[in-house]
Amino acid sequence: MLIAVNTRFLIKDKLEGIGWYTYEVFRRLVTNHPEHEFLFLFDRDWDPEYKFASNVTPVKVWPPARHPYLWQFWFDYSLPSIFKKYKPDLFISPDGFLSLKTHIPTLLVIHDLGFEHYPEHTPPLVNKYYRKFTPLYARHADRVVTVSDFTRKDVIDRYSIEENKVRAIYNGASDLYKPANELEKRAVREKFTDNKPYFVYVGSIHPRKNVSSLLLAYDQLRSVYDTDIKLVIAGRMAWKTDETKQVLDKMKFKDDVVVTGHLLQTDLSKLVAAAQAFVYPSLFEGFGIPVVEARYCGVPIISSDRTCLNEVAGDDALYFNPEEIDSMVAAMKKFLENPGKYQAKFRDVDAVKAQFNWDKSAAELAEVIHEMDHRFIQAQNLIGS
Repeated sequence: MLIAVNTRFLIKDKLEGIGWYTYEVFRRLVTNHPEHEFLFLFDRDWDPEYKFASNVTPVKVWPPARHPYLWQFWFDYSLPSIFKKYKPDLFISPDGFLSLKTHIPTLLVIHDLGFEHYPEHTPPLVNKYYRKFTPLYARHADRVVTVSDFTRKDVIDRYSIEENKVRAIYNGASDLYKPANELEKRAVREKFTDNKPYFVYVGSIHPRKNVSSLLLAYDQLRSVYDTDIKLVIAGRMAWKTDETKQVLDKMKFKDDVVVTGHLLQTDLSKLVAAAQAFVYPSLFEGFGIPVVEARYCGVPIISSDRTCLNEVAGDDALYFNPEEIDSMVAAMKKFLENPGKYQAKFRDVDAVKAQFNWDKSAAELAEVIHEMDHRFIQAQNLIGS
């Protein structure tokens, strides 16, 4: 097969959620399936690193698709001309978008429908685009893959999609994330927190991530509980961050909050592994890769109880209502009263890796591709007969 793949989120040194998904899954698909040819479709100059093997042909497709008007042009006008030229057998889009103006079999990956549940958390024009086109994309696609069972049910129920068309395939995490020894932990603490223990949050900062509530909860915890534990916020300021910045500025214990900004994975993995616990206050997630990364490190999870997070954080996590500050404070306090208890529960890293890993993600996606290829051949045979 010639498989065309939307790879516009493979951007050197700027990989985030969908970019990492594309990198990890398609690096494995390409190398594990040399019987297929892959057409990687970029919207800008590509880095040679992303030509994973000799069966990859990178193509730059104009224009750079970074705005709602350009999204539609890229998918509905630029891509069809590329498809006409190269004649792929299948198009895979890992970012939730696809072309409505092609009849090539399509496989769509939908990570979450947060824009449906919290429309106020995305810019109005972007949200309008998502809410108009995502249902059309989901119905147009021949198969849909989601990254959690929660999102699978959400897509089926909200868009009235046939159940057998949608399959949940979990994400994995990078092997850079692994438990640290005490010497390694001390080196990280000395670098970031003056050798003080810390809670860590990892992720971009925007309203849906609910970081402002975490800051308020941490301030309250420090006011009512005798502890010197710090809070490290690791992630870039994304959008609508004014409230978070204002809360941080007014905090009583703001000097004990460390905001690192965006970190490379080599540094981020060490930061996570040295934490006392990982705190995730998100209001809505399609999967939550940072939670799995923390579990790879054997770090206890204190998590929001919303959406898919119980699938990812597991039975031993401490859960809280992310819309109630007192609930978040209580969960962090419960951990601090007996940290050893929760650290012991999260030591079985191998079990986590068996459930969530990119090799498994890629293999299961390959199964869907094989099913689609088989159906396509059957259909062609029927037409021929």
